[in-house]
Amino acid sequence: MDNFAEQLIKKNETASDKLKRIVLTIIGIIVTLMLLLLAAMQLQNGLVATIGIILSVVAAFGTFRIVQSSMIEYEYTFTNGSLDFAMVFNNKKRKSLGSLNVAKVDAFGKVQSGSFRRHTSGNDIKHLRWFLNRDSELYYLAFSKEGKKSVIVFEPSEELVDYIKHYLPYGAHQEN
Repeated sequence: MDNFAEQLIKKNETASDKLKRIVLTIIGIIVTLMLLLLAAMQLQNGLVATIGIILSVVAAFGTFRIVQSSMIEYEYTFTNGSLDFAMVFNNKKRKSLGSLNVAKVDAFGKVQSGSFRRHTSGNDIKHLRWFLNRDSELYYLAFSKEGKKSVIVFEPSEELVDYIKHYLPYGAHQEN
């Protein structure tokens, strides 16, 4: 019997987030149309028209990419002690961020605990922030890989927290 849990983290989008995306899209459309209009007015001068068309394509593509990159989700998958992290772009493209064997974790606990500060103080620690909602209950996983210390901050569900606790080595769960 496998211990399996999967969680998709979506951003709790506010009205201001939606408004920013709409305003950015409108600005991008206006810039693209202005560049196309410049190109149309300069058809006699082939170089200026070509540059205008190229810049309008770049503006349209740039606007599209920026708006799409604001639609990010994280996916956590737990299977028998292995925790996989992935980033999902616009519900279509999935990028693997890494995998971690929970049995090799040095410390696990809530970000609001004192143990988090102990495990994140230092200059040589790599911080991986794989969460979207700052107001949710955040947890951390501290581990060492190839002699380098890293800390992952993420927002797991209670079910995922229970599975992680079950596979942690003795003393790794830190509550204070």
